[in-house]
Amino acid sequence: MNEPAARRLPAGLRLPFDPLLALAALGLMAASLVTLNASTSKDVPGDPHFYVTRQGVFFAVGTLLAIVLSRIDYSRLRELKYGIYGLMMGGLLLVAVFGGVTRGSRRAIQLPGFEVQASELGKVLLILALAAFVVDRSRRLGERDTTARLVLLGMIPATFVMISDLGTGLVYIAIMLAALFIAGVGWRHFAALIALGAVSIALVLSAAPALGVTVLEPYQVDRLTSFLAPSEVAGDAGYQQNQSRIAIGSGQKTGRGERSTQGPLNFLPEERTDFAFAVAGERWGFAGAGLLLSLYALLIWRGLRILTVAKNLYGALIAGGIVAMLLFQVFINVGMNVGIMPITGIPLPLFSYGGSSVISTLLAIGLLQSIHAQGRFAAATKRRGLPF
Repeated sequence: MNEPAARRLPAGLRLPFDPLLALAALGLMAASLVTLNASTSKDVPGDPHFYVTRQGVFFAVGTLLAIVLSRIDYSRLRELKYGIYGLMMGGLLLVAVFGGVTRGSRRAIQLPGFEVQASELGKVLLILALAAFVVDRSRRLGERDTTARLVLLGMIPATFVMISDLGTGLVYIAIMLAALFIAGVGWRHFAALIALGAVSIALVLSAAPALGVTVLEPYQVDRLTSFLAPSEVAGDAGYQQNQSRIAIGSGQKTGRGERSTQGPLNFLPEERTDFAFAVAGERWGFAGAGLLLSLYALLIWRGLRILTVAKNLYGALIAGGIVAMLLFQVFINVGMNVGIMPITGIPLPLFSYGGSSVISTLLAIGLLQSIHAQGRFAAATKRRGLPF
């Protein structure tokens, strides 16, 4: 076979996509639209499809961006790490200065007909930047100085986000820990980080109030502790988890269908965002909730599979960060809905309503597809003895 013919086959593998990953994403998006249509048809008088239409637009824009990103060699983004990190921090600062106040905190910049949550988009930017910083110091990962620098790079934006959004800040920490784990940081460093974190939390929550400094407002304490005994907590936090458990329990095996009440009649707060899973559990029952969780399991499995076929450490770190981000969000949100985790406001990826969350998740999936494509191309090129 001549050289031009030999090169054509790998070129055909340059832009493949993982069909199972795409199937999982499409299934979650379809489930989101169906559930939104069932639960929000009466929320906006005169426009029963208001939220479904907007969510569909978010999906379309996010999918287009994901396709574009999947056709780019993700390795080129490593060279832009300082710009990516600066863009993330700049976005968070813009929200802090110009963001609108909602429920006592600044989380988004208000635009005509749309809100931009920099903290949501910042999760993907943090994955890209932190992975690049890890690769740059890959020969010195056993040093405490390296671990300290990486932790600092992750904790700066995480702490900044936690001021207004505790749940999303915890996602940043999960991303940072995943990067350290995949990079192979020693267990002693992890143990030291856990001990340091525990001591810091104890000091902040005990010493600060003793000095007259309010770290958590009473309503925030209720949100974090209501899952322990929701029936004994007065106010919104206990009410939300009680209604969520009622909704999921009433769905039983196959759901209540059109007889659903908790979501459509607004007994369940935040039925479009935080408690969308409870709406699905009531309407479609155990079968529907199980299907939804199966789609997430497929999504996570494909992400882990892509991690193993990445052509370089940078790709493996990006894939690992994305998997950690998705897995943490699904675990916390579903746990919050069934009453085993505190209410933190973390959305369910590709299912909860929200433009910034949807677009950032689809960008992450686009990156996974790029890693998959580049990994297959590199493997095919290596097998045929062709230069990269």
